Amino acid sequence: MFLDSGVFIYHFTGLSESCTRLLLRCEAGQLKGVASVTVLAEVAHRLMMAEAVSLGLISPGNLARKLGENPQIVRKLKLYQEQVDRIPLMGVRILPLEVRTWLDSAALRSRYGLLTNDSLIAASAIREGVTRMASADRDFARVKELRVSAPLDLAAS
Repeated sequence: MFLDSGVFIYHFTGLSESCTRLLLRCEAGQLKGVASVTVLAEVAHRLMMAEAVSLGLISPGNLARKLGENPQIVRKLKLYQEQVDRIPLMGVRILPLEVRTWLDSAALRSRYGLLTNDSLIAASAIREGVTRMASADRDFARVKELRVSAPLDLAAS
């Protein structure tokens, strides 16, 4: 099963027991979890911002801009990277980003109206032959090559 970034974010932020249970199944070898470097980048980005807010280093709103303007804050953040580093240790295989995947993603953007990162994620799954995806992102439901399951305890985003 391909795991979208939200699965990891909701797990690490404690917002979804369903996501935690899914990752525990991967860790136990009951389910073959697959993600991509693009997923790791999204998880790192969002957890970095969440950590900065939770530590009171920045206020909500325009988080990426605030962090970009304050590299001294980014240097203080550590937890987000520790969390991302744990993902491959959870029984999740990480797919590299290859040029062919980038080229395939253009067709998915054109066909389904996906944003760039979503098209890269979908292209990674499809190239790997993984047709099942865990995601709360409704945009992936438009991709006919994928069967998407949302975490049961979250409203789709």
